[in-house]
Amino acid sequence: MEYLALLTSAFVSISPAGNSYEGPGATVPDEVTGGLGPVWEVPGSEVFSTGPWMNSTGTGAGGKDESILQAWGNTYGYGCQFNIQWVLADDFEVPVNVCWSVVSISIAGYQTGSGTAPTFDGLYFTLYDDPPTTGSIVYGDYTSNYFSSAAWTEIYRVDLKGAGTNTDRPIMAVTAELSTPWYITEGTYWLAYMLDGSGYSGPWSPPVVIWDQPVTGNALQSTDGGILWEPIENGGHASGVCIILEGDDISSLEHETWGSIKSMF
Repeated sequence: MEYLALLTSAFVSISPAGNSYEGPGATVPDEVTGGLGPVWEVPGSEVFSTGPWMNSTGTGAGGKDESILQAWGNTYGYGCQFNIQWVLADDFEVPVNVCWSVVSISIAGYQTGSGTAPTFDGLYFTLYDDPPTTGSIVYGDYTSNYFSSAAWTEIYRVDLKGAGTNTDRPIMAVTAELSTPWYITEGTYWLAYMLDGSGYSGPWSPPVVIWDQPVTGNALQSTDGGILWEPIENGGHASGVCIILEGDDISSLEHETWGSIKSMF
């Protein structure tokens, strides 16, 4: 269950101790933000996505899309709160002989009762070259705020009972525009992240959703700042979390350049 708190007349982001996910039956706070916020434009140069952010097109309130919690599930979203050092991580693979130049990273997140104007103001992440339990840090850290912007994805996270009407959990794209591109070569990597915001609840990250497919990934969660990690589940099924990497595949450019240099000798 979620609880509400008011501290020195300011909204604070809280989560109940010991509950690292938000499930049906959670108390929904009054909206703390009214009106419409910016609408997210999906990256045009996506190099990787962990999976779909929604599984029902145009069925939501006002004709918006929905991320529907299906009958076998028990979780709206997973805790990734910076203020209590709850961390989520998911993996991706760069193919052999490929190099990506990553210029921005977007994470799906929500704060229950926020309204469609984003309440996010923090994005912290670390890139590992192996699972975070054994990997070395390639980029990022857990203390620098890489937040650039947040915008509504025009997707609502709902359960079957609330499908078509419920607007408590509008999903935001929380984005970091990297000042220097990340150059990532072949291998399997894990992106670990935390979110921060001014809303009452969370922040939470919804899972990757595919209709009639319970298993959607193999994401991990740490509730002690990245020391111990456990798989996240939805109704006992392994889940992924929603991450998009924007950039370019520059491997062909590198190969052509290197080939032209070698031909000179």
